[in-house]
Amino acid sequence: MSEKLDFLTEAWLAEYKKRLNANPDYAEAGKTWEGDLIFQIDPDGKKVKEPVRAYMDLWHGQCREAKVAGPEDTAEFTYAATLHNWKRLLAGEIGPIRGIISRKFRLEGSMAKVMRYIKAAQVKVETAATIPTRYQDEPI
Repeated sequence: MSEKLDFLTEAWLAEYKKRLNANPDYAEAGKTWEGDLIFQIDPDGKKVKEPVRAYMDLWHGQCREAKVAGPEDTAEFTYAATLHNWKRLLAGEIGPIRGIISRKFRLEGSMAKVMRYIKAAQVKVETAATIPTRYQDEPI
């Protein structure tokens, strides 16, 4: 796959689900995780006018569902940041937990639960970073 997929679209999420489910490191790191989450790009008033949201249902080291989420969708966790910080996360400049601690990312949900799955969070980011991605601020 060399064509870039638009970040957090149905096509990007389908590819992410496929890669996550094929990743034995994620299967191991997330083997006892039960929960869903929403990834959100916060509006910046420039390129991102409204929140961009994706829903993921993760269960025992597998992604059962990944889809574009609307404003009415809810989950146990919401992980949110500006597009700039999402790009930094997927480029490896910010870690998923360090992003929360440094307030580059906002977590809604139990930080204690998330802290038990640091390795799973890191593997999810590493897997997402393998997808050729076009971000919302890049020309088509």
